[in-house]
Amino acid sequence: QVQLVESGGGLVQAGGSLRLSCAASGTTTSINGMGWHRQAPGKLRELVAFITSDSTTNYADSVKGRFTISRDNAKNTVYLQMNRLKPEDTAVYYCRVSVPGPDYWGQGTQVTVSS
Repeated sequence: QVQLVESGGGLVQAGGSLRLSCAASGTTTSINGMGWHRQAPGKLRELVAFITSDSTTNYADSVKGRFTISRDNAKNTVYLQMNRLKPEDTAVYYCRVSVPGPDYWGQGTQVTVSS
């Protein structure tokens, strides 16, 4: 079992920055990749960024050049640094960790970008 605790969401003006964190606890030795997804009202959940155990990263085209994903394996934590935020980035952001078997998801943290 893996438990995830997310933090760092909030309200920010367009052009601003936020940093999301997701700390994992429990059977963390089973974790492979870690990532972030988001879901805006009325839309499907989409991948934002993902980082593998060897630190290979993958980003949605809409966030490339603005968002950076990183992980601290010693702390079992994944981060999402979000810069130059846009109103269309407004969504609930969910942390996901990949393990052998079903993935684990965080509870979600709201990010709201005002214009």
